[in-house]
Formats: sequence, C-alpha cells, structure tokens
Amino acid sequence: MTETNTVLSEHFGYELIRDHLISEILGSHETEILYWAGKSLARKFPLFSVDEAPDFFAQANFGELTLEKKAKDETIFTLIPSKIENRCFKLEAGFLAQQHQKIGGYLTEAYEEVFQKKNLVRITLKTDLRERV
Repeated sequence: MTETNTVLSEHFGYELIRDHLISEILGSHETEILYWAGKSLARKFPLFSVDEAPDFFAQANFGELTLEKKAKDETIFTLIPSKIENRCFKLEAGFLAQQHQKIGGYLTEAYEEVFQKKNLVRITLKTDLRERV
C-alpha cells in the first residue's frame, strides 16, 4: 500500500461518517446540531488553556489549527482541514466557543468562514464581556 493510500484509508471512516452519514441523519438541522455537539464535546474534553486546542484538533483529525489574533473580546483561529469541500465546520466552531467560554468565564459564540480556494477556515470567537457564565 502506498503512503497516499494509507492516509486515505486512515481518514476514510471518519469522512464517511462526517461527510455523508451525519448530514443525512441531521438533514436541515445539521448546522445547529453540529454546533451544539461541538459545545458538548468541549464539556466532555475540557482544555486548561486555549493553547491546547491545536493539539486537540490534530489528535481529533479536525485539521491544523492556528491562533491568528487574540483581542479582549475577539479571538480568531485559522483551520486547515484535511478536507474542505462540502463540509460544515460548526462542530469545530462550537468546540472552540465552549472551550473559550469555560476558560475565560464569559459568554462566547463562534462563527466560521470557509475559504475553499485557500483551503482554510477562519473561526472567529466573539466574547460578551458583560455576560459572565
């Protein structure tokens, strides 16, 4: 088996579930449920620091995560996933939002922008510093 085939087979099961089965089961509610599921995963796999997120993303096969900007009420990550076509990234956004909220103690929501031609996803976390959790 060649190196390319090995990589494909390692991700095949994950992609089968993530890209085909889940979207079929969730239907039109896919984005909302995946965001909630990402938050739920974050509660089950808590990080002690947002700096741990890139390692978690790599281990979970979510892709390569990089912190681009950190401000008082906004944090921006760049994600380079193994696959970008026809994929929703609400799971990753929800995961980061919940981790940031738990670590910082303030209400945090996330939204993502997909840049297919650049093969990257920008995930922006917005924190409401008036809303303690």
